[in-house]
Amino acid sequence: MPDLLDPRVRLHVVTGKGGTGKTTVAAALALALARRGRRVLLTEVEGRQGLARLFDVDPLGFTATPLVRLPDGELLGLAIDAKSALLEYLEIFYRLGRAGRTLDRIGAVDFATTIAPGLRDVLLTGKVYDAVRTRQGSRRGDTPYEYDHVVLDAPPTGRIGNFLNVNAVGAGLAKVGPIHTQAQSVMKVLRSSATRVHLVSLLEDMPAQETGDAVAELRELGLPLGTLFLNQVRPPLLAEDLLAVAAGQRWDVAALAEDLTALGVGGRHPRSRAEGLLAETRDHALRVEREEELRQGLAGLGLPVVELPQLAAGRAGLDDSGVHELADELA
Repeated sequence: MPDLLDPRVRLHVVTGKGGTGKTTVAAALALALARRGRRVLLTEVEGRQGLARLFDVDPLGFTATPLVRLPDGELLGLAIDAKSALLEYLEIFYRLGRAGRTLDRIGAVDFATTIAPGLRDVLLTGKVYDAVRTRQGSRRGDTPYEYDHVVLDAPPTGRIGNFLNVNAVGAGLAKVGPIHTQAQSVMKVLRSSATRVHLVSLLEDMPAQETGDAVAELRELGLPLGTLFLNQVRPPLLAEDLLAVAAGQRWDVAALAEDLTALGVGGRHPRSRAEGLLAETRDHALRVEREEELRQGLAGLGLPVVELPQLAAGRAGLDDSGVHELADELA
């Protein structure tokens, strides 16, 4: 599993089309890292409080909050919002702590982050950058950073290129000054060997297409790609030879109807029941066939692939038990 749990990779960015379970996968990755005795910060930037719901904790804020108790290692959560990031930015770069709060009261902060959406992305990625780079002295052994790893539950693949391309955004907002410098510093980390951008997909047409588009975009931006997670993978219910028979509709409906009757499950209309069962079987076989085509296409993107099973509840992200289950898979 190249790079996935490598201690030298300090920033893991996780993206995927909406509905693929990217938040759950990001949380599972963070938990797997923390279980290795590391201090991990799991962050979100979309204002959905998905992590709080996932771990059944109070809504997260701008201060790191413990998410899971572990015998060794730590997992903390943080919700980064543009308003708090801008106020912090004004305090750090312009010493406008009290003035910044005044601007917030009159609505200027909301206005600034709404009227210049590019500024919002610079602020959000800037806070992630700070979490990656903050030093804590000799906190533990030779680890000089406050967090060994930062895992970012990033915006979906349709927006990930614009979100991470803060250099272009910063240049558009300002040619010089703190915003420009901040954007350059963030981009340097994002393009470094300490960062990996992971993608989450399903074996379905739309997520697979969007994943391919995102990979091409991220490569063009020079961002280091990591692992491709195929999430919610369902095993086939039939052996390969039976799948081929079902897909080709090479079956004897009358014989099956007789068998169902002999077993006492044919009902009043055994032929109709046999036809229904065979139609469902064919649908399953065609789905498995299409999933294999998509699997091969995604493998052609040239990324390491990790397949994660569909959770017992039928969908990812129901509760933290699913996160622990997926963390077991990653470990």
